[in-house]
Amino acid sequence: MSILKNYAFTLLLLGGILTGGICGIVFGEDASVVKPVGDIFLNLMFVLIVPLVFFSVSSSICNMKRSNVVGKVVTNIIVVFLLTSVIAAVVAYLFTLFYNPLEGVSRTDVSTVMPEQVVRQLTSAEIFVNLFTVSDFQQLFTKSNLLPLIIFSIFFGLATAFSKEKGKVVADLLNSVNNIILKMMGIIMLAAPVGLGCYFADTVGKLGGQILNGYMHVFILYLILTGISFFVLNSVYVLLAGGRKAFFTFWRNIPTPSLMAIATSSSAACIPVNIEASKRMGVSESIAETVIPLGTNIHKDGSVMAGVLKVIFLFSIFGHELTSSSNMFMIIGMALLVGAVMGAIPSGGMTGELLICSVFGFSPELAGTLMIISTIVDIPATLLNSTGNVVSAVLVARLTEGKAWIKNKITQTE
Repeated sequence: MSILKNYAFTLLLLGGILTGGICGIVFGEDASVVKPVGDIFLNLMFVLIVPLVFFSVSSSICNMKRSNVVGKVVTNIIVVFLLTSVIAAVVAYLFTLFYNPLEGVSRTDVSTVMPEQVVRQLTSAEIFVNLFTVSDFQQLFTKSNLLPLIIFSIFFGLATAFSKEKGKVVADLLNSVNNIILKMMGIIMLAAPVGLGCYFADTVGKLGGQILNGYMHVFILYLILTGISFFVLNSVYVLLAGGRKAFFTFWRNIPTPSLMAIATSSSAACIPVNIEASKRMGVSESIAETVIPLGTNIHKDGSVMAGVLKVIFLFSIFGHELTSSSNMFMIIGMALLVGAVMGAIPSGGMTGELLICSVFGFSPELAGTLMIISTIVDIPATLLNSTGNVVSAVLVARLTEGKAWIKNKITQTE
């Protein structure tokens, strides 16, 4: 019953999307009659995205600085998080070159039913400038400029924390408003099964079964990537961290965190189990209790891989070049940002998808299309996100304490 309770909303969401897809196939373009319902849901989400990003990022940065979550392992944590995320993004990108989820979809047919601005091409220089900056303060507070808003929010949070007592009122205000925005987002998300179902019915009605076929191949590819990341990459990481001893200890202790991630579909719910498993693997308490909670917020390899697939999904539909050097780096870089955004911001899935659309010049309406990918890969993505932080704890222990970390601590914990 607890497992069913944990998955109730996900099942409802999948049920709504599936129902919408069936209606789109059966009724064709007549299914567009329900499009206003989907548009209302998306607009309600869009309205909250900007305040959600600003208050959640600013309050998180402020709280982190005020609580002095800075130690001697912070550099090693950043190195490990960045390195493993880059590897995840590169692996996902390379596999899409061999197995493109949209290979069988007619780009011409799909493009003709989308607004013209959706296929707007931007130069690499324009993308770079738009990625980090805006020309006017008021442009920060639009969903089309999320990354500049995130950067502004980080500086605002830091400035508030550095202000100490003079900034206490603002810091408390950030936390209070953030909690209110999260409550509002939770209320709106109750309508997600109906809203996304209607949106998907209209999409499938216009595009036919081709788009369904594309989603199926996305899911298949993601399962392949999950197997490679979980079994192969994790094994390589722990072998590098501590050799055969760390390898066998890791695989003896990782089943419980893995099952917990699958059963709850929540990285946050896995924090206690992951910390305990890390300790049993020989990671010191201070490292485990720093890496796991921090990683749950900003290190999500599963989300990074999903980010690559989302960008590839849109690029393939609208005929953008996948193999050019500039696009390759932009795809991988965007996936890294999406992985961090989805972790650092509650309800970050929609935020990450809007970020993809805004940076690459796609219509914000396509965020709903990408949300469906998030839904269908949710369980395997959670598995990679959660267990990847246990692996990171092992790697940080190796970098911080050297080879000696493995010899004494595993003996003591067994």
